[in-house]
Amino acid sequence: MDVLKEYEDKLPKSIIDSLKENIPPGTPSAKIKKIAEATLQEYNETKIEAGESVGIISAESIGEPGTQMTLNTFHFAGVAELNVTLGLPRIIEILDGRKELTTPMMEIYLEKPYSRGQDIKKIALSIKETKLKDIVVEFVINLSQFLIDVKLDREKMRELGITDSMILKSIPNQLKGYSAKFENDSLVIKSKSKDEKPNEIYKVKEKIKDIALKGIKSISQVLPVKRADEYIIITAGSNLKEILQLPFVDSNRTVTNNIFEIAEVLGVEAARQAIINEVFKVIESQGLNVDVRHIMLVADTMCVSGSIKGITRYGIVSEKASVLARASFETPIKHIINAALVGEVDYLNSVVENVMLNQTIPVGTGLPGLVTKIKK
Repeated sequence: MDVLKEYEDKLPKSIIDSLKENIPPGTPSAKIKKIAEATLQEYNETKIEAGESVGIISAESIGEPGTQMTLNTFHFAGVAELNVTLGLPRIIEILDGRKELTTPMMEIYLEKPYSRGQDIKKIALSIKETKLKDIVVEFVINLSQFLIDVKLDREKMRELGITDSMILKSIPNQLKGYSAKFENDSLVIKSKSKDEKPNEIYKVKEKIKDIALKGIKSISQVLPVKRADEYIIITAGSNLKEILQLPFVDSNRTVTNNIFEIAEVLGVEAARQAIINEVFKVIESQGLNVDVRHIMLVADTMCVSGSIKGITRYGIVSEKASVLARASFETPIKHIINAALVGEVDYLNSVVENVMLNQTIPVGTGLPGLVTKIKK
């Protein structure tokens, strides 16, 4: 295999590793050299030509199948709460760089023995965010004494492992100016101030419903699922930072579909890979065939500045150096007036602005300029 060492600067490492794996041991050096030469020739032929307009090819390659994509939303069987945005709406959500997702979700992989199914239901319920409204039977408002009487579902509390002391501890932290105590098996929440307005108490009732008692913030639904020979937990809602800190979670494989969360917790390189994975997953689930390199180019463009920017007039397009290129995307008059006010210069280095001015575009044969010395 020493023959392959001389190809290390000519071929990518992944191809050389693949050759090492697939060439049987004991193959003569001359034969290995022949294989390496054939690989090098094929690699050079598959490289893109200088001056090829890769952006337009990628745009066409993603756009054409995207047009045919069915606009359906997929539902998990039997669990109406866990609906997941798929198809074109999901691709638009990713490429626009939207921070607020329609259906944020996570796939939580577990360490052994939990991944084999041990205590899976208990773990899933411990992750799910439990709010006070989940264990309440009814609210009774007493306007004469400015208090709210909360009747609790004891059966549900036992199932979720919630105690009275947990409730009493959570209320003062999340509801200022009110005291809480248990009277005759129901929770009484009373205002500390004497001059409370009647409409205030109704607002407080709504606040009380959202008091978090246990679990992880933003995880509204959990569903343990068996995949191949292991159990994973699928959630509606996402909170990568806190989930990764749990001792029973396999932090190497756990993923969220919120790309901004990935960028915040794991950095921009991980976010770039997440964009590729998420777009590719949608395209594949629709039964379409788009080369991953086109998606990689889009992901690179979105992450090149070190943070995620959507392909919108506020994201990538706003950073283009050319006034005409920005104007050709959206809101042209605004761009042209702003450029005129500050005396911006357009050097016509790219494709769009030259098309607008009916000049040779700098791609393909239009890329090199010829300089000749004339003999006198």
